[in-house]
Amino acid sequence: MHLEISSLTAGYRDRVVLHAASMSIDTGQIMAILGPNGAGKSTLIKAALGLVPPLAGSASFFGEPLSTVRHRVGYMPQVAAVDWDFPATVGDVVLMGTYGRLGWLRRPSRAQYVLADEAMDRLSITDLADRHISELSGGQKQRTFLARTLAGEPDLLLLDEPFAGVDIASALAITDVLRGLAAEGRAIGVVHHDLGTVKDFCTHATLLREGRVEATGPLDQAFTPATIHRAYGLAEVIPE
Repeated sequence: MHLEISSLTAGYRDRVVLHAASMSIDTGQIMAILGPNGAGKSTLIKAALGLVPPLAGSASFFGEPLSTVRHRVGYMPQVAAVDWDFPATVGDVVLMGTYGRLGWLRRPSRAQYVLADEAMDRLSITDLADRHISELSGGQKQRTFLARTLAGEPDLLLLDEPFAGVDIASALAITDVLRGLAAEGRAIGVVHHDLGTVKDFCTHATLLREGRVEATGPLDQAFTPATIHRAYGLAEVIPE
């Protein structure tokens, strides 16, 4: 199992926002992490990665603690959390994705530059390599940070709202890349908001409500009118 989360509880200060959550992601799966605003979607990922200290429960990666396999895990934060005035080009940012395997104190070799170039090519942003990140559109920002994640060659990708603020072209490009990664055997967790596009690229879903997992598993079991109603309190129309 690429990621196994067991009874994970986490919160901020004195407020618990994730309650005994359990879910797993394995080879070739694209797991949509869904729920209303404030349901604990981002916290689930952050607590698994130790970015939010867990209060109880555990998360294992490839059957090991994160500290021993960190180089195999790629995390893409929400772009809203990024300092877009930081003096860096798109090429600089994508190259930073190789540092997890390289080490921060070593100079990138030609191999690292090749990985960065391949990641930019895969996201169709090679022409933006010399552009300052402050000049990017919403879709270009998302593609840049997904390319940064890919440059590290992770076997597991955890992506926090990679479709937020993107145009149609970027959404289609990102969707195609995620499908391709899954076909290569990568495992992917995606915090996502658009219920209407889940079936376009995801194989599994985890639905949360008020920090509790309402359903998790393959789409035909976890992403149904009944589970959506439980998570969102509404009867959402799901496209066939």
